[in-house]
Amino acid sequence: MRIAVVGATGMVGQVMLKVLAERSFPITALYLVASEKSVGKEVSFGGSTHKVVGLAQAVSLKPDIAIFSAGGTTSLEWAPKFAQVGTTVVDNSSAWRMKEDKKLIVPEINGQLLTKDDKIIANPNCSTIQMVLALKEIQAKYGIERLVISTYQSVSGTGVKAIEQLQNERNGVKGEMAYPYPIDMNCIPHGGDFDDDGNTSEEMKLVHETRKILGDDSIQITATVVRVPVKGGHSEAMNVETKKPFELSDVRKMIGGTPGVVVQDFPEANTYPMPLYAEGKDAVFVGRIRRDTSRPNALNMWVVSDNLRKGAATNAVQIAEIVKGL
Repeated sequence: MRIAVVGATGMVGQVMLKVLAERSFPITALYLVASEKSVGKEVSFGGSTHKVVGLAQAVSLKPDIAIFSAGGTTSLEWAPKFAQVGTTVVDNSSAWRMKEDKKLIVPEINGQLLTKDDKIIANPNCSTIQMVLALKEIQAKYGIERLVISTYQSVSGTGVKAIEQLQNERNGVKGEMAYPYPIDMNCIPHGGDFDDDGNTSEEMKLVHETRKILGDDSIQITATVVRVPVKGGHSEAMNVETKKPFELSDVRKMIGGTPGVVVQDFPEANTYPMPLYAEGKDAVFVGRIRRDTSRPNALNMWVVSDNLRKGAATNAVQIAEIVKGL
């Protein structure tokens, strides 16, 4: 396969290259693509050095698959140009996620929906991916009435500038700010832009994307997004209200049987998911699974995953693997 990685010099792009290598994706030609200021730079992959090319040149090379992680504006302009020359685009931005004619894919949940005709495929938000994987089997057997989500998102979700801010603050160094406030020793309840109702764009992604992936617009969802001083790995406290009564032991077994999900739920041994130990791994870790005694048919759980891997790069590469087999 001839593969292009668009945004190859960025943080997520670098993880995408790492995941492609780890999963031994069959690459006959690799095109590393970035903005004009990065054209000509050299990047190592698979024991070889590759020069970064621009978007126009990459389109002319007609790759089989282009994995995008270059922001929504770039995706809106260039994904159709790649699609026009026969390339299948897997896009990591929010640009195409809620378009009615584009599929929003988590391979373990709805990868079977993809066909050869899908030339622009959307990769969901990192927080959405880990959440829907934990909910997949619950939705299938019991139905979901309502979700209440609070996220505790690492600074890597904002980008390199945010990681540098956190490191600078911990080292007592003044530097450029990614956030309007200090992030070290602090929590910032703000992700994305605020709308007229006081919700943020990151919170509404959890609402709309979850409904689309699970195929149920009736699910009532409310979310609060919080940025915390953690370098890598997003955490979520989830309250799930089901349509039908459930057995907690059955729920725990179903979650643990979901591909890509690992249950870490032994509170008597202080075993539960934490971002410190999820970083660098592809699994979604679920723990603190317990009944919510304040509501009928409700339960709580704690979900943690590496936002740069399963939340972005790994999910995108898994989509590319499905495309390869079509």
